[in-house]
Amino acid sequence: MPDVKHFDPDAALETALLLFWQQGVASTGIQDVVAATGLNRSSLYATFGGKQELYLAALRRYLEHRSQPMFHRLAEDERGLPAIEEFFGGLIRARCSGAYARWGCMVSNAHAGTENGDAEVARILDRHHRGLRDALHAALVTAQARGQLTDGADPAAAADVLALVAYGVNLRSRAGASARSLKRSVTTALQSIGAPAPAAA
Repeated sequence: MPDVKHFDPDAALETALLLFWQQGVASTGIQDVVAATGLNRSSLYATFGGKQELYLAALRRYLEHRSQPMFHRLAEDERGLPAIEEFFGGLIRARCSGAYARWGCMVSNAHAGTENGDAEVARILDRHHRGLRDALHAALVTAQARGQLTDGADPAAAADVLALVAYGVNLRSRAGASARSLKRSVTTALQSIGAPAPAAA
């Protein structure tokens, strides 16, 4: 007779995700997951494997449920620079206020941690980076078509720079940087590629 799980694996994975996100994988032991989920070790191991497999599943979930929807919205937005400004505004609000304030981004945290030495973690981080960079590039191409960029601006190069700015927001917010200082840095970056507003008649 097949084993019947008496818990929701999806809910357990979300709980593990929150632990890894807030505390970091190095500081989160399997006993922390056991305590948070109320499950025993054998149930966790049977469902997810060991701690590393559980972390990988949580990291993939973060990418698919949190990062990729943001990237899709940005890439499909037809407003150009205002869409990018809104993206960064939402990012700063999420990192500096609300339920997950000062947690940073789970993916950016992995970039800065020892876990990025794992080949599968590195592949997930690369997938995230491509999604972020491609979404910014799509919005910048739209901005260029709308005449919102400075003459000679390169959407590809600008997308690379703005992706790095996004990582900076994630990491600096976790370290305690104020929303005001983060907004100032983002504004400076965007002003460097945005065409000046036409002079009033």
